[in-house]
Amino acid sequence: MTLEGLRVLVVGAGGLGCPVALALGGAGVGTLAIADDDEVDVHNLHRQLLYGPSDVGASKVHAAKLALEARFPRTRVVAHATRFLPTTAEALLAEVDLVVEGADNFATKFLVADACAKLKKPVVHGAALRWNGTVLSVAGTARPCYRCVFEDLPPGPAPSCATAGVMGPVCGVVGALMAEAALRLARADGEAGTLRAFDGKTLALRVHRVSRRRDCSLCGDDAKAPLLVASAYEGAAS
Repeated sequence: MTLEGLRVLVVGAGGLGCPVALALGGAGVGTLAIADDDEVDVHNLHRQLLYGPSDVGASKVHAAKLALEARFPRTRVVAHATRFLPTTAEALLAEVDLVVEGADNFATKFLVADACAKLKKPVVHGAALRWNGTVLSVAGTARPCYRCVFEDLPPGPAPSCATAGVMGPVCGVVGALMAEAALRLARADGEAGTLRAFDGKTLALRVHRVSRRRDCSLCGDDAKAPLLVASAYEGAAS
């Protein structure tokens, strides 16, 4: 598939989604769909590169669409002002070839992993917190998958950018790594099953190969197709 024909869904238009979309648009990806129901806040501006002061209070996906179309007129940008939820997941995935997930909560991350496995969509998962970031590439076969590494939603509240903070430049680096991983996945060049870990303090980048767990609930030997019911993803938001 050519880059002009590639259709990518970016889940989350925040600190990771913005640099991802910029990199993919610059690479010549034909269609970028972006899903997020949030609005631009003044505290976003130091790391969410698609927005400026005049966008504060506006829908993130609509502001992102205008910014991306101005930079990359050949890229079709589709704005979905909605969360990635069990009720919207399959419709959002139906029209794309690949997913890049940069949500800021575990519920959405696991939902994206399960939905992509069910619909056989390759996905790149990204996360950034404080000085550190990770990027995990998963093939359409979902072997190995996100649950091979993280297994299930952690109990209780988990730290987020809002509560623990994140360095803006770390988001930029991780977003660029996510975009690069997505392009490699699209070309089927052996990227699947790769986990990258970035340390913003030392600038160290470590690359690991992930092994499939035979007892994984999503891609293991006895795994069953996920049901995508709301009770399994309490608090899911993009």
